[in-house]
Amino acid sequence: MSFRVVIPARYASTRLPGKPLQSLAGRPLLQHVYDCACAAGADEVLIATDDERVAEACAGFGAENVMTSAAHRSGSERLAEVVQLRGWAEDEVVVNLQGDEPLTPPAAIRQVAEDLIRFPEASVSTLCAPIHSAALLNDPHTVKVVRDAAGYALYFSRAPIPWERDVLGAEEREAPIGWRHIGLYSYRVGYLRRYVELSPCELEDVEKLEQLRVLWHGARIHVAEAIEVPGHGIDTPEDLALVEALLAQREAR
Repeated sequence: MSFRVVIPARYASTRLPGKPLQSLAGRPLLQHVYDCACAAGADEVLIATDDERVAEACAGFGAENVMTSAAHRSGSERLAEVVQLRGWAEDEVVVNLQGDEPLTPPAAIRQVAEDLIRFPEASVSTLCAPIHSAALLNDPHTVKVVRDAAGYALYFSRAPIPWERDVLGAEEREAPIGWRHIGLYSYRVGYLRRYVELSPCELEDVEKLEQLRVLWHGARIHVAEAIEVPGHGIDTPEDLALVEALLAQREAR
């Protein structure tokens, strides 16, 4: 199987300035993410940034860096520029791995690429994990997905979907009561080029979920259950401390 991984890495971050270069267990956060991608068996792993400080750090730990525009509004747009600069073929598969996810299992990265190859009708592939608690289902920071019988996405929302009308008040159940979306994507290169030219849609603006643009314009997203669920991502100093502690526990085993 052939696939590539691109890691968009933007230096600016409101809640955690200089996030990609923050020290995590003695190494830059971005290096941990890069190591996860390399362990997935990709043909090529690239870091896409618009900041020379990130580029310099990449050189320090041996990663290949691609300089991209500072005007991009999303990781997908940055990814599309890399695709264009590299001239990759339309049918190639590229995984978008966020630069603040140092606990992403290599198996999940490989899975999302394999899944897109297995489902030729899909333009995009992503992952999900079961939700067992009402608190998580109702959390607007947790994106939920509903799939059809073949595993294709019907809708993504911050709201609790599906809403089980006849079951009220259950705090936790053994069977899944919903599915949490995991923000790891693979694209067919040809579709990614078209995607960034599509106009945003009303649902995307309302939910603040970029993937709804794909469904709105008629393409299909396949959503497989993750064989290994990624760990905690990093958005804040508190997240950084938490992941540092988790890595220390892992090393101590």
